[in-house]
Amino acid sequence: MAALDGLPPLRDVIQRHGLDARKALGQNFLLDLNLTQKVARTAGSLEGVTVFEVGPGPGGLTRAILALGAAKVIAVERDSRCLPALAEIADHYPGRLDVIEGDALKTDFAAMAPEGPVKIIANLPYNVGTQLLVNWLLPPSWPPFWQSLTLMFQKEVGQRIVAQADDNHYGRLGVLCGWRTKAHMAFDISPQAFTPPPKVTSSVVHLTPRENPIPCAVDKLEKITQAAFGQRRKMLRQSLKPLGGEALLLKADIDPQRRAETLSVEEFCRLANCL
Repeated sequence: MAALDGLPPLRDVIQRHGLDARKALGQNFLLDLNLTQKVARTAGSLEGVTVFEVGPGPGGLTRAILALGAAKVIAVERDSRCLPALAEIADHYPGRLDVIEGDALKTDFAAMAPEGPVKIIANLPYNVGTQLLVNWLLPPSWPPFWQSLTLMFQKEVGQRIVAQADDNHYGRLGVLCGWRTKAHMAFDISPQAFTPPPKVTSSVVHLTPRENPIPCAVDKLEKITQAAFGQRRKMLRQSLKPLGGEALLLKADIDPQRRAETLSVEEFCRLANCL
């Protein structure tokens, strides 16, 4: 990447700016520039695309995204220590990188979305990644402002995102992702690729929105999945008792003796619509 974009190696950038990764911020910096390019390429063509990035840190992935042709990157970074390193990238790519200092959980990405295609690409901080994904999955209107999500999580979270019925990892997250998107696991990244190395393997997941998800009220689907998977070892007639139990299940034409992990996304939507 140093040869590709003329900027200094990431290790030098981190050392020069004193950027030790902080556990409290869920930081693990990805320094392998072949891997940052691989993450960026997983999002498909970036020509003419505006990319939102969360937690760019020293900017390894940011540089890969810009080098691969993104028209613009809008990066949200909470750690003010990283801003000088990101400013150097902005200077190198005039007018193509906007850095917003702030908390991604409190950021209205839809309000910032420009005209034209938008993709979200991020090595998400471990401590907020799942909540950010849910926020992007459940906007008030659909289809969403984004064309695709290319996100890095702990592998276990990635498995939950792509899981389907009868999979041990299947739960509320799998239902929500399966309802509104087509999700697949792109590739794994070993702990040794990061500074500092996390204790777990990471996975890059790619999600694209379904044009016409099954019509269903978000709040009702959340209630159903929360109750069903909150007591996943119990039969649904028991776990869904507060929401109507056996009567609700029979109304939705679902056997009350089944358990949550056996239900398809379509059946969960049917239950929500009967609530």
